[in-house]
Amino acid sequence: MKFDPKKITIKEVGPRDGLQNESVFVPTADKIAWINQMSHTGLSYLEVTSFVHPKWIPALADAVEVAAGIERVPGVTYAALVPNAKGLERALSARIDEVSVFLSASETHNVKNINKSREETFPILAETTRDALAAGKSVRGYVSTVFGCPYEGAVAIEDVIRVTDALLEMGVSEVSLGDTIGVAQPRQVQEVLEVLLKRFPADKLAMHFHDTRGMAMANVLVSLEMGMTTFDSSLGGLGGCPYAPGASGNIATDDLLYMLHGLGMETGIDGEKLQTAALFIQEKMGRPLMSHSMQACQA
Repeated sequence: MKFDPKKITIKEVGPRDGLQNESVFVPTADKIAWINQMSHTGLSYLEVTSFVHPKWIPALADAVEVAAGIERVPGVTYAALVPNAKGLERALSARIDEVSVFLSASETHNVKNINKSREETFPILAETTRDALAAGKSVRGYVSTVFGCPYEGAVAIEDVIRVTDALLEMGVSEVSLGDTIGVAQPRQVQEVLEVLLKRFPADKLAMHFHDTRGMAMANVLVSLEMGMTTFDSSLGGLGGCPYAPGASGNIATDDLLYMLHGLGMETGIDGEKLQTAALFIQEKMGRPLMSHSMQACQA
């Protein structure tokens, strides 16, 4: 494999996607301390919480307190998941920099995740995006189940194109393509990107892999070959979707960083500082983190 050394953007989603499925509630002060540590690692993007109703995501019931309480480091974007206008009000009150809206390529997963069809979801996201932009915030879009659905199985590429088109037309700056249950494999990633990159610029897309079957790193390699430069990841491999049975952790930021630096890619992230932050949250979780890097450093 040949890669041209280039700047890769890692978007850390651990405080949101990593913690949302945990049965253990991490105290607010510990969340804030963890995010503050990561703010000084060189990461340029942190998704710090979710403004989905606490009934649905109890692990992140302290969203306003976390977002309002963190240190703001210049050059770091602090983002949060926002489902609708009411969630946006809370996010704006907590001074979030970027709003993340979301829906699924799969109709069934969208209904399970949001309790609405895709057609019912589009106007809600359009309103949220419009109001966020009017408030001076950038907006990012997540598309779940791009590579497979826990309820429907294979997902048609036409459905992925349709929802990606819709999000970009609303005004989102970037669409993150989610392998929500970790079923993607390298050939599939290549085939999907071959289609999507004929329609959308690479700088409008990001990759969001879960490592359920150990394929996430291989899928990143293929994505790099295809010209992708932005990847979501979660420190220590924390993560999972409450509405996607079988979904395991996100690709681990520490493992991803090790590979990217080995390939000569520039990330701007300090691996030692990142490891310190991983050890901190591991202690607070009360269980070992699953990333290979964490297992290796404690062997």
